[in-house]
Amino acid sequence: MANFARYIKGEAGPVIDYTPVGAVVAGQVVVVGDLLGVARLDITAGVLGQLHLGGVYDFPKSTAGGSAIAAGKTVYWDAGNSVATETSTGNKLLGKTELAAVDGDTTVRVVYSPGAR
Repeated sequence: MANFARYIKGEAGPVIDYTPVGAVVAGQVVVVGDLLGVARLDITAGVLGQLHLGGVYDFPKSTAGGSAIAAGKTVYWDAGNSVATETSTGNKLLGKTELAAVDGDTTVRVVYSPGAR
């Protein structure tokens, strides 16, 4: 789950409409083809809701040794493990880290911009 921190100054945040097959809980990262979205509110199965495509979020990350991520790094969403990672292979772009996260941190703060490199 991703926890919303704030919008980028002056931006309300882009959204897309999304109707899930199964229920989606607030904070859930949803993969839609090559796109990632974050549900800010719960979305009932079969009911139109919205996924946010921008803002600043605290995304989960691995706490294993070697999982530290420095500030300003490009990070990706590992959907299989539901964590942010610096590994691009097989993962979807999230954005850039705003703050550094050490190995034991459970989250990393990301300026979430899945369409930017």
